[in-house]
Amino acid sequence: MSLKNRISLLVSILFAILYGIACVFIFLLASNFREEEFIDRLEVKALRTLKFLSDNKTPDYELLRKLDNSSIYKLTNERTLIFDDNFGLIYSSVEGQKVNWNVSDLKYLKQNRSFFKKIGENEFYGILIDTNSKDYYVLISANDRYGNRKTIYLKYILLISYFAFTLICWLITSWMVRKAILPLSLFHKKIKNINENNLETRIESKSDKNEIDLIANEFNFMMDRIETSYKGQKEFTAHASHELRTPLSRITSQIENKIADPNISEASKNFLSVILSDVNHLTELIHSLLILSKTESNQSAEKEVIRMDEVLFNSIEKINKIYSDFKISFEIEDNDYLEQALEIRGNKSLLEIAVSNVLKNACVYSTNKQAHVVIGSDRHNLTISVYNDGKTLNSTEQLQLFQPFMRGKNANGTTGFGLGLIIVQRILGLHQAQIQYSVTEDKTNLFRIKFLF
Repeated sequence: MSLKNRISLLVSILFAILYGIACVFIFLLASNFREEEFIDRLEVKALRTLKFLSDNKTPDYELLRKLDNSSIYKLTNERTLIFDDNFGLIYSSVEGQKVNWNVSDLKYLKQNRSFFKKIGENEFYGILIDTNSKDYYVLISANDRYGNRKTIYLKYILLISYFAFTLICWLITSWMVRKAILPLSLFHKKIKNINENNLETRIESKSDKNEIDLIANEFNFMMDRIETSYKGQKEFTAHASHELRTPLSRITSQIENKIADPNISEASKNFLSVILSDVNHLTELIHSLLILSKTESNQSAEKEVIRMDEVLFNSIEKINKIYSDFKISFEIEDNDYLEQALEIRGNKSLLEIAVSNVLKNACVYSTNKQAHVVIGSDRHNLTISVYNDGKTLNSTEQLQLFQPFMRGKNANGTTGFGLGLIIVQRILGLHQAQIQYSVTEDKTNLFRIKFLF
């Protein structure tokens, strides 16, 4: 999970917890207020009924029932029962209907003076009222339909607002976090593209107070030191390779002249031939290191518009001069994009070195001295595929194929230094291209060069 999503999620969770606690607190307060208000209404009802009975020595119960039923304060399913101090029923608001009550409730009232409980949809309130003459026990039950509706309505409002505001909080937080860490995202995009070919990349910083700008400043300082060190290393490699080529060339000439001398013995000639072979290998290694050093320098990347088919033909011609018995078959896939795709902007000499190294690799490691080259394209790529029969690389060797001085098990018995493919990769990197190795279904080696356009 990315940093911005993690921050947005944590803030949203914190908001959801706090707002959820607030919603529960509001709902409990509202429920308690409804209950207390309903109890007050029931108590007022009980006192008014009892006052009517106590003010009249011979109360008219029928009139009292009519007043209860016609009152604007009448509650849903309201029932009122009044008992004397001997638990005898002296008044019922539902005359003619059988009413059940629990004597234990009256006994409880005698000790605690009041109670409130809920059974099903109805709520019960009991109260003990003292008068000058005697005590009365009043039981009232009713359904607070309107109060319950308000409570349910409040519950739905709180639930909807909870989910709605949590979602809004997440969206707003995501937007604000994305805006806040935008410099960090730009920082990431720039450093993602840094490699040995563009060490001059630097990150812009506006101040020293922002933490991201502080990191950018330190990163730029680090890149300055890396670039200086890397340039020194490249210059040393280039100078050392160049200086070594001159004495090696003199050694090669002297050995060749000595071998051509008719006065030396055959054994000496064989000995000098072995030395000459080693010197030639050393010269080739130094030449490869020099090319590798040049590919790491931006000065060698002077580019012009060239045709890759011409580069390929020139490379094939060079390989045929070195390996005369090596046969290369050639195929061009005809499509609407090929003609335009063949023209790319690049360094012709470097690309010829890269293609020649791939063809040389196919020659050295083929079992039948043959290779097949295919040029194809689509809307976005120009592809050069080189096939050859021979021993294939395992998965471990494939992962290390483009490492310097790496040679697979199929290289046993062949000469080389393991620098050819890394040179190819570096040259193609300068041209925003790439090379891939794979094994086809018929166990054939395939190197595919892909140019993007």
